[in-house]
Amino acid sequence: MVISHTASKNSRSLLDDSRLTITDKEFRHLREFIHMHSGIALSDHKRALVCSRLARRLRHHNLQHYSEYYRLLTENDHDGLELVAMINSITTNKTDFFREPHHFRFLAEEIFPAYRNNPKRERPIRLWSAAASTGEEAYSLAMTSLEAMPSFNERDICILATDIDTDVLSRAENGVYTHEQGKHIPEALLRRYFLKGQGSHEGEILAKPVLKSLVRFRRLNLQDDPWPMQTPFDVILCRNVLIYFDKPTQLKLFRRMAGMLKTGGYLMLGHSEAIYGLVDYFKPVGHSIYQCRGKVAS
Repeated sequence: MVISHTASKNSRSLLDDSRLTITDKEFRHLREFIHMHSGIALSDHKRALVCSRLARRLRHHNLQHYSEYYRLLTENDHDGLELVAMINSITTNKTDFFREPHHFRFLAEEIFPAYRNNPKRERPIRLWSAAASTGEEAYSLAMTSLEAMPSFNERDICILATDIDTDVLSRAENGVYTHEQGKHIPEALLRRYFLKGQGSHEGEILAKPVLKSLVRFRRLNLQDDPWPMQTPFDVILCRNVLIYFDKPTQLKLFRRMAGMLKTGGYLMLGHSEAIYGLVDYFKPVGHSIYQCRGKVAS
């Protein structure tokens, strides 16, 4: 009887929780705020996602309504910490080692050999993982680089890995993954570039220093203007993130990325993303792979 009563009481409590619903006005205000500060465009059917992702932030601040949370973001978040926490909550982070393997084959078979064999090459070769999430993409780049250019080191290869979410960047910098997360790493590379976790890391794999030395993890909001990077890149991977932006934001970012690439450099997108109407900036050279023509973004 006691268990049944408690369950009934908890059920009523959940049904009465105002954090489970959001009004049209609250959703509109938060959607506009999120778009302004992250570029993420939320359609009407994302209302439930906003509630499920942000309810924890309301509980953290002991707030009952999303209008109160909006006021906190716009009027009382003077240090910007809640903005960061909100963006961390709302972003989607899905990645794997060697995800979309044709990109890494293109790097190994086309880009890195051309760089390695060019007597006039500039060092280091610079690569940017622009939506790094928990780091699998950046470490996949590092492994591909070292396999294609085994005599090179951190003076020759520079990988910048950025993301808007500080939580996932912290995990990426640690370089610790479960065996399940590492299932897409070929066995030979797993032995060469990862340590088998022991003690508190039992059941995990740890990126070796040789791998971590090639990657710098930094927080970057793609909406920031200007971007802090000064030196152009040979390759930019911005995969499976632009699908969350509206068309005007996508076009703006494509132009800015063209300005961050060397002439002849490459931009790699996710399999469901494509560049339209920017033939002056890029030419397609493979599935979701584009080469920069050298036109500077206006």
